[in-house]
Amino acid sequence: MSANPATTTPTASAAPAAPTMALNVTEPAAGEIKKFMTSEEGLPETAGLRVRVVPGGCSGFQYSLNIEEESRQGDFVLEEKGVRLFVDMFSAQYLNGVQIDYVQNVMGSGFTFTNPNSTGSCGCGSSFTA
Repeated sequence: MSANPATTTPTASAAPAAPTMALNVTEPAAGEIKKFMTSEEGLPETAGLRVRVVPGGCSGFQYSLNIEEESRQGDFVLEEKGVRLFVDMFSAQYLNGVQIDYVQNVMGSGFTFTNPNSTGSCGCGSSFTA
């Protein structure tokens, strides 16, 4: 009596999941972004706010916000509270899970970032360490 050798069929490996990106924009921040967007004349419907992390500041990285007419190849394009956001692949690793807020107080007004990926920040709060 001869035994049949066990055969295995290779299982198809799942394709790697596409990277994900999430930003939280508060209502006050969304309102301010919309004000900036509507004040810019001639912006196409494809326009959005580019949120970036750039080298600089006393802690190593700082945030950059710019209105752009369209996304670039490889960008994450997010819609948050009626605002279109563009995030490049480099910045995405530092911005995933960040909350963007807009505050007004006696010291001034401006956008603030709460970043769960940050390991430290400078005293003035304009830059961070990852």
